[in-house]
Amino acid sequence: MQCKINRNAAKELKKMLDSEEAEGKMIRVYVTINHGDHAHFDLKLDTPTEDDEIVKTDKGIDILLDTKEDFLDGVWIKYFYADNRGFEITNSSKGGHHHH
Repeated sequence: MQCKINRNAAKELKKMLDSEEAEGKMIRVYVTINHGDHAHFDLKLDTPTEDDEIVKTDKGIDILLDTKEDFLDGVWIKYFYADNRGFEITNSSKGGHHHH
């Protein structure tokens, strides 16, 4: 499975992983709503299960993806410091639309 993160996201995810409640946990991207032709995503700290693939990113952060969830393959995690501060998680390889 594939997952990309931008530099800002890597910085913010590292902060999450450095926090005390993150001990022994990893970053999981998961589907919050599946619309059939596209999905909405979020992330949280979690521990791997047997259905997960641990995907290594080029920023040195491993991401948990559930292999049973098709929409997670190719997900892209971005973080913006500008107007709409926060994470944006999209998957252009699965079609769908872009939220502004």
